[in-house]
Amino acid sequence: MTGANEGQPNLFSKPAAITTGIVINDRCIIQTEGDYRIVIVSGIVLAQYAVRDQMAESYAMVSLVEQGWASQKEVARAFGVSTRSVRRYQCRLDAGGLPALGRSRGYPAKRPRVTCARERLLRRFKAQGMPNREIARRLGVTPKAIRKFLKRIGWRDHEPEQIGLPIAGPDGDPKLSAFAVRSSEEVPEKRSVDGDSKLSALASIDDEAVPLSFDSDPADRRMDRLLAYLGLLDDAAPLFCSGTHVPYGGVLLALPALVDSGIFKIARKIYGSIGPAFYGLRTTFIALLLMALLRIKRPEALKEHSPQDLGRVLGLDRAPEVKTLRRKLSRLAALGSAADFGRALAQKRVAERGAAMGFLYIDGHVRVYHGKRTIPKTHVARRRLAMAGTTDYWINDVTGDPVFVVTAEANAGMVKMLPDVLEQVRTLVGERRVTIVFDRGGFSPKLFLRLIANGFDILTYRKGFTRCVAGSSFTLCEEVIDGREVSYRLADKGVRFLAGKLRLRQVTRLKDGHQTHVLTSRRDLSAVEVASRMFERWKQENFFKYLREEYALDALVNYDVVPDNPARDVPNPKRAEMAAKLQEARAEFERLTAEYGAEAFMDAEQTEPPSKQLKIAQKQLARRMLEAFDRIIELERKRKTIPVRIPVSDAVGKEVVKLDPERKLLTNLVKMVAYQAESDLVHLVSPHYKRAADEARTLIHSALAAPADIQVAGNELRVLLAPLSSPHRTRAIAALCEDLNRTPTMFPGSRLQLKFGIVSRKSINERTIQ
Repeated sequence: MTGANEGQPNLFSKPAAITTGIVINDRCIIQTEGDYRIVIVSGIVLAQYAVRDQMAESYAMVSLVEQGWASQKEVARAFGVSTRSVRRYQCRLDAGGLPALGRSRGYPAKRPRVTCARERLLRRFKAQGMPNREIARRLGVTPKAIRKFLKRIGWRDHEPEQIGLPIAGPDGDPKLSAFAVRSSEEVPEKRSVDGDSKLSALASIDDEAVPLSFDSDPADRRMDRLLAYLGLLDDAAPLFCSGTHVPYGGVLLALPALVDSGIFKIARKIYGSIGPAFYGLRTTFIALLLMALLRIKRPEALKEHSPQDLGRVLGLDRAPEVKTLRRKLSRLAALGSAADFGRALAQKRVAERGAAMGFLYIDGHVRVYHGKRTIPKTHVARRRLAMAGTTDYWINDVTGDPVFVVTAEANAGMVKMLPDVLEQVRTLVGERRVTIVFDRGGFSPKLFLRLIANGFDILTYRKGFTRCVAGSSFTLCEEVIDGREVSYRLADKGVRFLAGKLRLRQVTRLKDGHQTHVLTSRRDLSAVEVASRMFERWKQENFFKYLREEYALDALVNYDVVPDNPARDVPNPKRAEMAAKLQEARAEFERLTAEYGAEAFMDAEQTEPPSKQLKIAQKQLARRMLEAFDRIIELERKRKTIPVRIPVSDAVGKEVVKLDPERKLLTNLVKMVAYQAESDLVHLVSPHYKRAADEARTLIHSALAAPADIQVAGNELRVLLAPLSSPHRTRAIAALCEDLNRTPTMFPGSRLQLKFGIVSRKSINERTIQ
């Protein structure tokens, strides 16, 4: 038998060994051919599917386990997943069948959407040793969310913050990495020029480290953008290239005033950083300020301007666009430091211009809201209507320039807001004597008594009915105040309020038969100066009008709302309804009374006795009068039971919200600093321009919007403005440039000293010929 079998060929040949398969166990293997995969059990195909078909692969794993061909651990090891995933697939198949193994299109449900930039920022904060609570405050989330996210990314306390890239610096030193220029607090010590590393680009200017760029072409900043994407750059260094007729180049005239305001130092102190970014904190504020001066009134208006042209002014290849700038504003607003930022700016302004703080003008400005949210209403004087809006109280100095701004809670009136505002004023000005000037909205003798006791002097209009002053009491008064000749017909006398507890001085001006009464506690001033300082309150009104038209002061920055105080008391609307019904009932009673009296009068004139019908009509009228009187008594009784004020949550009947004040306050502060810089330029150009009183701001605006030639020569950034529309205007701007050159200013974030001038006509003609 054996010999016969030796010559007979095998009917079934042994299967060739599979070299490309994955062995699950001695019975099961997985074989992949191209884009398809086969699961074989004891030589029989159990499953066949495409490699990318996740649902089919999950079903194959579940089938192997549930049919007893392999264990969970064997299947998990062969397919490269965890044992927990195999169990999860089994549960899904039991619960929802085969469709449950598939994955729905789109982003996975319940998985947080955390951007790479936010993750890099969080890693950086943790590497600095910042506690979770502080990180949560800066990012606008809860500490629990921070802990969960750190656990999800596998953070360890010893994890390094960043790894420096071995990129050579400007002098070919490979030891200088991008990590070295990431933060102003971690800049390496400056070495000598003869040393191995020349880190002159990291020199400190006014305690601010100058960032370093790894790009050589100012029009191509791909390397810096890559470093920012990797989290190795906080802010892009400004790089300028020489060019002629650069659009918007004239706006650089405002940089000396902006740097002198201290906004960049204060922003770095208050906000620190907004995370690794190409458009960092400094660049964001420069962009916002120059946009305001160029009358680009909101981020959406950037669509109408070339990013490349604006970028050349900023020292970048492109200026930030709409979404980027809005995202930066949102990140700054999330830190909740706008009030501290405004307070620090005001302290700097007061320290430099203390002489202008003797008289401070306070007035409220209402920003009307046209959205769908229910927010508190207030009276809008310029429209003579009660409209939904938000009230901001601005404090301006004697020249009309703004000092700081406060947002009122629930449109609080001047009488309620003045004590809180003046408390901040006292912290700013110290113990110096300050006179507060305001309009009739703040008239309150009790408030006057309180303010005077706190060391403030007041100057305001008298409100309410007042007896006219005799014409013989007025005399013509003339005086020169602040270089201006002032002439008024005035009467000066003392007045008393609160039963003699408050004694003030009343100065009355007579003009065209109309008398205007001014009250003040200042007895050391002449009557002319009292009237002049009071009437200069219109500078603040003109300031509001100018900012509305030129800076879009009333523009709605965002539609976000935040919860308001639900316990805040408001007038009871039911009491107002009851008052309206009571007024209607009284009017009806008065009408019936008049009708009854007319009937009685006509009856008395008749000689004949009244008819029966007339007597019946009088009785019916008397009955109706009695019913109307009883209704009045009943309504008055019900009104007494209704509370005068109730919590706003009871009045509204739904969630109490208000517009998010943080981002609007931040943009208001940026516009305030831009206006202050414009005012400083107006003050500098006034001695060189005869019509400065009427046209100085128009002249400065024309110069800021003019094109300019930009030249980079050594450590100088030369800005040569194009001539203006007329020779005398050009000469005034040329004199302004000479004044600015006497106080050298570095472009923020660089070692380039700004130099200004005017392009000569000869250069323009040669350029035209070429």
